[in-house]
Amino acid sequence: MMHAHYFIWIWIHFSFGASEFYHPCQKICLCKEGAKFVNCSGANVTAALTFPPETEHLDLSSSNLYSVPSKALDSLWKLQVLLLSGNYISRIEARAFSSLERLQKLDIQRNEITVLGSSFSTGLNSLRDLILSYNRLQKLYYRNFQNFENLQKLNFQNNNISSIETGAFRSLTRLRQLHLQNNHLLSLHNGVFSMLQHLEVLNLEGNRIKTIAPGIFTSLNSLTLLNLVRNEIEHIRFKTFLTIQTPGTHILLSFNPWFCDCDLQRVFAKLHSVRRLILDDYDNMTCMEPHVLRNLPLSSVDTQLCIAETVTVLVITFTVFITVVAAIVMAERNRKKRTGKHWSEESEMSYESQD
Repeated sequence: MMHAHYFIWIWIHFSFGASEFYHPCQKICLCKEGAKFVNCSGANVTAALTFPPETEHLDLSSSNLYSVPSKALDSLWKLQVLLLSGNYISRIEARAFSSLERLQKLDIQRNEITVLGSSFSTGLNSLRDLILSYNRLQKLYYRNFQNFENLQKLNFQNNNISSIETGAFRSLTRLRQLHLQNNHLLSLHNGVFSMLQHLEVLNLEGNRIKTIAPGIFTSLNSLTLLNLVRNEIEHIRFKTFLTIQTPGTHILLSFNPWFCDCDLQRVFAKLHSVRRLILDDYDNMTCMEPHVLRNLPLSSVDTQLCIAETVTVLVITFTVFITVVAAIVMAERNRKKRTGKHWSEESEMSYESQD
């Protein structure tokens, strides 16, 4: 009997107590519910560390990681949530997440990532929420996202993104939210948001966008919020927003350097007449140019812009008319003057001949 208890103790010790899978739970991490929830936040985790294969929620935030521990993730086929925020990760190793076929949320915000590899999305077919905010990404390509067919929320807030490849998001057919605020985008060209038929929220606040292609929003059939606050937009075309067919789309456009003229007034007059478009912050939009209207609310001068332009045109027209009439009168006077002088000369010649 004693021998039986001894062998049971030896089996438990080697199977659980000394197993490398359970080592982090014993030493530096907190594990709950049979190691399904592993919390290593704030610990000094090494890339070689392995975790219990039944782990579903793994928190490695602020764990002094400089790379993604790909080997440690190989056996975590049940993992659903992976938190890697607040580390020093500068690059993602090739196929680092290839075994995480059940992963639904991946948080890699507040790291040092500058580029996403072509195999970044490999294995992440079930992912729904990807957070890459507060990194150093500069460009986005289609190859970065080609396996994210179930992704619903994508956050790139506060990066250094200056360009997006045409069709970069075309595989994200179920995406509902795209956050690109506080980046370095200069323009939006046609095809950037193609195939995003289920996109509801598009946040572009705090970029440097100045030009927007007229057909950029054509494929966004579900868009309910478009945020373009704090960019460098001076003018906009009516057809740019007219292509949005979603009923009740809220558009935010304040804190842009608007050039307030009659053309801009016509654009917004038309936009106000489109019932499916809602300009939530129109009263907060201010003029930057011309200088005489600087910092004045657009709503307070919009009805006067075309009137002022009309008055200017009328003044110019009247001035031209007066100038033309004056020129005609002067020409007629000169003609009569020249004609009268000729008659007098002929009269004097006739009198001399009679003498």
